[in-house]
Amino acid sequence: MFSLFLRLLPRALLSPRLAWALLLVVWRFRRNRWWARPPFLPLPARDYVRWRMYTVYGDHDALPPVEDVVRYARWAARFG
Repeated sequence: MFSLFLRLLPRALLSPRLAWALLLVVWRFRRNRWWARPPFLPLPARDYVRWRMYTVYGDHDALPPVEDVVRYARWAARFG
């Protein structure tokens, strides 16, 4: 997932609206009670991400294409 972050970073830096949409998605996917467990960051639960990748791409370990993430973030920011 870190490589996905590195590929999304330049797009987010060039488009503040996209950066905001991506931050909203990250916030929505955060683990419940993230403040109570190390590393104390609002990160998604690993099993939830694996389940989402399986339901969308048919592979628990799939890495989504950048365009899919951008499209979803824009949709979620608009309608979410």
